[in-house]
Amino acid sequence: MTGSGLKQKVARLRQAYAPHEHRPLGGYLVAMGTYGAVTASLVGLVKATGRPVPERPAAADVVLLSIATHKLSRLLSKDAITSPLRAPFTRYDHPIGSGEVMEQVRDQGSPTRHALGELVSCPFCLAVWVATGLTGGLVLAPRLTRLVATALTAVAASDFLQMGYAVAQQAAEGGHQED
Repeated sequence: MTGSGLKQKVARLRQAYAPHEHRPLGGYLVAMGTYGAVTASLVGLVKATGRPVPERPAAADVVLLSIATHKLSRLLSKDAITSPLRAPFTRYDHPIGSGEVMEQVRDQGSPTRHALGELVSCPFCLAVWVATGLTGGLVLAPRLTRLVATALTAVAASDFLQMGYAVAQQAAEGGHQED
């Protein structure tokens, strides 16, 4: 098949997939390929270093990494302070409270830029990457990974305590907020 024939086939597929909306399928392919390459590199690094892979992760590690993944994913995708990392792919929209911001994906540019904008501004999407990195870290550098995950878990717990405190304070004041 020629290059132009393949391009026409891909264009028809794109049109059939989302006839009324632009979906950056090529960008998604780049992101999936990158994720696959990162994961394969982690596997290769684990094999090259001879690190043992646990048959079953400890339940405590699963809980620790789950909470740390949640926090790091939100921190990277929504925190106002990390917005410079997302700025090449997103545009600021408005604050959403608790130090977080809502951003819109930049539609101009390449499909890869659009797909990366979706990835870096979505905590659910980013969680897969973060969990993969933390899991790889648990095999390659378990003590350091547990330490970092513990700090992220403490911050997540603190966030929930801060929110609970604010709700309790509002309830104690009869639901009135001071400006």
